[in-house]
Amino acid sequence: MIATLTGIVRYKTPGAVILDVAGVGYELAISSRTYDSLPAIEEEAFLHVYTNVREDSITLFGFEYIEEKQLFLLLVGVSGIGPKLGLAILSGLNGKELRDAIMLKDYSRLTALPGVGKKTAQRLCMELGEKIGGLQVEDSGSVQATPVSGTNESAVMHDAVSALVNLGYHQNIAWQALRRVYNQNCQEGDAVSVEELIRLSLQGLAQQ
Repeated sequence: MIATLTGIVRYKTPGAVILDVAGVGYELAISSRTYDSLPAIEEEAFLHVYTNVREDSITLFGFEYIEEKQLFLLLVGVSGIGPKLGLAILSGLNGKELRDAIMLKDYSRLTALPGVGKKTAQRLCMELGEKIGGLQVEDSGSVQATPVSGTNESAVMHDAVSALVNLGYHQNIAWQALRRVYNQNCQEGDAVSVEELIRLSLQGLAQQ
């Protein structure tokens, strides 16, 4: 089973990366936070890997830090949460925020994440409440602090992500664009509207 990979980045998107390891290209699914940490194309990267083996497929998931991998494994161990939703959750909240939301049973914070309904949020808190408390997570690293710091801001980001997804953008791409816009325009914690987030994010996406 593959646990880590070191190779040259040949291709990357907010949802996937291809690493060239000794001439063999490995495609790994990643969160948008891991994407943000990747080096430029043709540079070397190291990723922790989770290998998901099923009867009809083998899928690799990549993480810059072992802590993000551990969080992912906890998430996909919860009933009703698959790898795709697990990555989406890691894209929306950093490790400390996710741990705090689960331990405090902050359902509004969790349901602000795309794909997480009230029942899923309740399962997360019930099944991971004790397990996640002992996990060492930080504000920095592979799970860098998201610009969202409060429930109202979470709702704003959630609405903006939903709008971009409805316009045809991949969820991970939407999160990445919104975090970039928020960091660039709300350094002092100023409030920003959903409409403004969407407008600025679309401008940034059009320039890519």
